[in-house]
Amino acid sequence: MLKHGEINPLNVYGLRQLDFNPPHFTSVIIDSTSSEKQITDWIWENLQGRFYVGPVDINEDGHYHRRIRVSFELPEELSYFSLSINQI
Repeated sequence: MLKHGEINPLNVYGLRQLDFNPPHFTSVIIDSTSSEKQITDWIWENLQGRFYVGPVDINEDGHYHRRIRVSFELPEELSYFSLSINQI
């Protein structure tokens, strides 16, 4: 973790944050007041595995709403993120 001064090889090689959402990642769609940058910064600081953060449009009652999809390769990181989302 970045806040503990540990070097993560995925960070060094730029492989940690992905530009696409792989099908094997565990994901959640959130309606957050936080921006994508705030979420991404929190993930970089507190978690270790690969992740994806990006917008998704949801059709509810004939209207599209913009939400944020957050996906993690490690399911336990999604659990930790879900418990902490209110504090981001």
